Amino acid sequence: MSEKAYDAVVAGHVCLDIIPELSHPGGTVEQVFVPGKLLNIESTAFCTGGAVSNVGIPLIKLGIHTGLMGKIGNDAFGSGIRSIFAQYRAEQALTTVEGEHSSYTVVMAPRGIDRIFLHHPGANDTFCSADINYDLIRTTRLFHLGYPPLMRRLFENQGHETETIFRTVKSCGATTSLDMALPDPASPAGQADWKTILNRVLPYVDIAPFSAEEAMFMLNRPRFDALQQAAHGRDPLEAYVPDDFLWLGRELLRLGARMALLKCGMRGMILLTADRSSLQALGRAAPANPNAWAGRILWHEVFHVDRVVAAVGSGDNAIAGFLAALLRGADPETALATACCVGAQNVQVPDSISGVKTWEETQAMIRTGSRHREQPGKGWTYHATRFIWSGPADSGGSHRT
Repeated sequence: MSEKAYDAVVAGHVCLDIIPELSHPGGTVEQVFVPGKLLNIESTAFCTGGAVSNVGIPLIKLGIHTGLMGKIGNDAFGSGIRSIFAQYRAEQALTTVEGEHSSYTVVMAPRGIDRIFLHHPGANDTFCSADINYDLIRTTRLFHLGYPPLMRRLFENQGHETETIFRTVKSCGATTSLDMALPDPASPAGQADWKTILNRVLPYVDIAPFSAEEAMFMLNRPRFDALQQAAHGRDPLEAYVPDDFLWLGRELLRLGARMALLKCGMRGMILLTADRSSLQALGRAAPANPNAWAGRILWHEVFHVDRVVAAVGSGDNAIAGFLAALLRGADPETALATACCVGAQNVQVPDSISGVKTWEETQAMIRTGSRHREQPGKGWTYHATRFIWSGPADSGGSHRT
């Protein structure tokens, strides 16, 4: 890696994504994936995936000096990952491990249906606290780790390795950010005690950019199951009500996070923040004006796009937009709008990184782009000039110091 201090370091899960473009007109899962049926596809995209790529490379494209940490094997998939990273001068950050396999994912993204992933974790399963370069962390402003549910060492032993990473990184003075992934409920990750893991880890996490589904799975499994069943194969987030989102955000703050950023699919994105005293301990990427960020509840609508090609990595790209805005000193309204805009850039391309524009292009899109109107219900106030809703009450955030 370069000796120059980074503004951000992104670590964790990295893989090669193989994304066939499905030509099926849409429908339910049962209508698209029929046993014995020939399903035509169009072109297939090959790109890097996982949080290291999907957050790290967009941060680079948004003008943030970013270092990447990930593990790959000495194989063809690893060579493909390294080749793609080289286009962004980021390949030197990768660690190649002899005798291990690189991770890859086949991404099935039919129109109108949430994505289906066929995933091999590979070297990600051995990633642990010893793989973090803490000397590098001591000079970086922000550290982001992605996808512990897809990395065996990070969810084993009730998240001991993940807690060690965040406790150590936090002691280095960096602002910390943690993103999750939705595990297969029948897998070892799906059977892990995520409430206990989050109780251990979130006291050392400043920003928790979770999808609403991930958070509900980990914090309220009965409610998650009920919403999944009510969806009947369609997007479960359509069944969520505003109180679901508010409860999730407040619970993440109660467990110790200072900012909860909920990705709600076509419903937009919601930000809840803790009080001023908590935000002052945010680390080197703390907002210059903590008063503008303290105790906020904001809900931003999604941007209209003419054609949705796929949503692979859209949540990660949105995280990159939010973190880039925070690192640039933006206010929370701009940070949330940037997150939604970068997510909208993503869905117009089949892969997870090529759609992201520069910071200047993104801000221009924010000024001119149209939005889909969300209706949160009573108690919310709409600010038409910024296309954003403010919440009905204080966030009730953590008061830890």
